[in-house]
Amino acid sequence: MSTEMILLILVVLAGAYMAWNIGANDVANAMGTSVGSGALTLKQAVCIAAVLEFSGAFFFGSHVSETIQKGIVDSAIFEPDPLVLVYGMLSALIAAGAWLQLASYYGWPVSTTHSIVGAVIGFGAVVGGVEAIYWDNVAFIVTSWVLSPLFGGIISYGIFTLLRRHIFYTSNPVESAKKITPYLVFSVIAILSQVMLFKGLSNVALQFNFIEALGVSFLSGSIGFLISLLLLRRIRPLTHMIKSKTEQDTELYSELEKAKQHLVLIQKTSLGATQYQANEILEEMQNLSESLKQKEIIGNESAEYAVVEKIFAYLQIISACMMAFAHGANDVANAIGPLAAAVGILTTGYISAQTTVPTWTLALGGVGIVIGLATWGWRVIETIGKKITELTPTRGFSAEFGAAATILIASRLGLPISTTHTLVGAVIGVGLARGIEALDLRTTRHIVISWIVTVPAGAIITIILFFIIRSIFA
Repeated sequence: MSTEMILLILVVLAGAYMAWNIGANDVANAMGTSVGSGALTLKQAVCIAAVLEFSGAFFFGSHVSETIQKGIVDSAIFEPDPLVLVYGMLSALIAAGAWLQLASYYGWPVSTTHSIVGAVIGFGAVVGGVEAIYWDNVAFIVTSWVLSPLFGGIISYGIFTLLRRHIFYTSNPVESAKKITPYLVFSVIAILSQVMLFKGLSNVALQFNFIEALGVSFLSGSIGFLISLLLLRRIRPLTHMIKSKTEQDTELYSELEKAKQHLVLIQKTSLGATQYQANEILEEMQNLSESLKQKEIIGNESAEYAVVEKIFAYLQIISACMMAFAHGANDVANAIGPLAAAVGILTTGYISAQTTVPTWTLALGGVGIVIGLATWGWRVIETIGKKITELTPTRGFSAEFGAAATILIASRLGLPISTTHTLVGAVIGVGLARGIEALDLRTTRHIVISWIVTVPAGAIITIILFFIIRSIFA
């Protein structure tokens, strides 16, 4: 078997390994908050993400890939010996995959893009020296460590604060939610359509200019607005639901009030010890009456909030589905880009500025992502959904909506952004809206440290692997 064939097999396996780890770590961005809030079970999340992530990756994943990811390394340093780039891409895929696997094991949500960027920096610096690295671009990417969680946190904080003020703090939360929800549906679908058109579908022949994309998003949001209006009308009157939940306490309260009236008559017409005993009994009955009344009020509020959370659970599922599709279309390139570059060199013998991505590699990436989510995805999902702060559908929706809005705004402004960092920042923002005590600061600290370590970790592991692989094949 020739050296090229052996390298081709190894690169394909490394690409599949990287895709598996993207599924294990990065898909939690789309599904973590939905599982944590109870809007979806873990099994449902895996099934939905399996279909949408694969569809996004296979049908709308990048069909043209830049040889050197993100313009990190000067490609001229590889022209004397193109196989050196193959060694580097193979090392990068294994190193980035290994770091993601370690992070997934501990439940740390890290950026797959930053992992592969760190890996490319590693072998690029070894081959061409530090001057071969475009450090301006690297610094631009590093700023996303600050911008992504900051913007995501601010927007999600604002959204959740508005929801509490205009729904939960009103006299009739359900009616308030029914009035506001159609506009939220419009906003969610319109914004996520923009994310898909500009971020998820930016790699395919189907291209939209700003006006066309705006029109498609407005039309999609309007359809969602009308459908939500029709569905919300089918929600049963809340009074019926409350009665079924608190009927027994209400009847007890009513009978107790009747008994109190009789006892008041006895207390007024009696003297001495009898009057004293009547006073004692009347006081105890008054305490019991107040207790039942408070219980009924709490029961009514709980029933109202349960209906509101159920409404937002559906909203959260919509946003999770669209985010999963866009993620599959966009982030499969982190596994397939280096793979396609290496395959192109091994089949043609030279480095091309752009490499055509074979369809089978997109399928490989899609399958790898799905398997990674199904096997190890629960670890990071648990961190995002449960360990940072307690999530409900309204809180989870606020985080997902805030993250989607941040991704769209940053993409349009050309700011560096990380989907992972944005969503984690959004979840933290929702937690802060309830007070600093609502956050698990220990988990948050571990996540931030893992972000800082990602790029150098990817670089160091890649350098070690690059020397080993080059010594074997060179």
